[in-house]
Amino acid sequence: MSAVSCTTQTLPAHRLSVAPMMDWTDRHCRVFHRTLTRRTLLYTEMVTTGAILHGDRERHLGFNRVEHPVALQLGGSDPAALAECTRMAEDYGYDEINLNCGCPSDRVSSGSFGACLMGTPDVVARAVEAMRGVTRLPVTVKHRIGIDDLDSYEHLTRFVRTVEAAGCQTFIVHARKAWLSGLSPKENREIPPLRYEVVEQLKADFPHLTVVLNGGVLDLRQAQGALNWADGVMIGRAAYQTPYVLAAADHEIFGEAAVPVTRREAIEAFLPYVAGQLAAGQPLNRMMKHTLGLFAGQPGARHWKRTLSEQGHRDGAGLEVVRAALEGVPAEVLDARGALTEAQPA
Repeated sequence: MSAVSCTTQTLPAHRLSVAPMMDWTDRHCRVFHRTLTRRTLLYTEMVTTGAILHGDRERHLGFNRVEHPVALQLGGSDPAALAECTRMAEDYGYDEINLNCGCPSDRVSSGSFGACLMGTPDVVARAVEAMRGVTRLPVTVKHRIGIDDLDSYEHLTRFVRTVEAAGCQTFIVHARKAWLSGLSPKENREIPPLRYEVVEQLKADFPHLTVVLNGGVLDLRQAQGALNWADGVMIGRAAYQTPYVLAAADHEIFGEAAVPVTRREAIEAFLPYVAGQLAAGQPLNRMMKHTLGLFAGQPGARHWKRTLSEQGHRDGAGLEVVRAALEGVPAEVLDARGALTEAQPA
């Protein structure tokens, strides 16, 4: 289902968000995450301008209206192409457009976008200016604290000042530098040390900007600690591998009175969407793979994962597989409800 145009959009709150993650945060994942948290800002996978302009536009831009607030992350460096994709994204009803200046993969760097753009802040500024010129939506930038030998604090602040001058007010900062050669994307998420103090200093030096911390945040307790100085926190792999950490977000991060949903309630809320996707020809495992970590660290987790993994990919697999997977999880786990602030072990 595609999104419909929204005439009453409000600006998304960056207090808590789920990071854009390739092959993970697709539309099925985002609908599932929305069963756990109403307020957390969700991001698409990075979508390149070429894929949108020359590929299946609906496949790359379509989303379900329940995903709001949802932001599109674009990959590219050509101002005209980015502006055109931004215009399309606003028509689709996104709440924010984000420019990727942090992905270090070889494929991204060879296309002159992603983390390598930190070496050319003027290029990023021209891109942001072009994007802002065609939309009323906020245009944000996600980046690293540095790349290769361009890792001084002076270079980081020059990058931020240059892009701010083009009108960007929100910077989502992965608190690691990136090595554009020598490390794989996975290694770039783990080997360069986290330097939260750099991001904290950036916020102190640019108090008028919205600065969001990304990198290594595993649970809501850590997020709450960072919110003492940051404007927002972006959770990545933990939100995917142990998604139930999101269930307490609306209460603990956004201050709402609503109690967290149970795991059973989250799955039951997800099933109508799954049924609709099955009717449209999508295989069961394409949706349910995003739920495999829901019971991480809990009794029944192995049965849940094994049943979905072994049976979900079979031709004709339907909701009966999900019901069978649920039967192996104790009721006290399915129906537990609490303000969980710490991620469970995967």
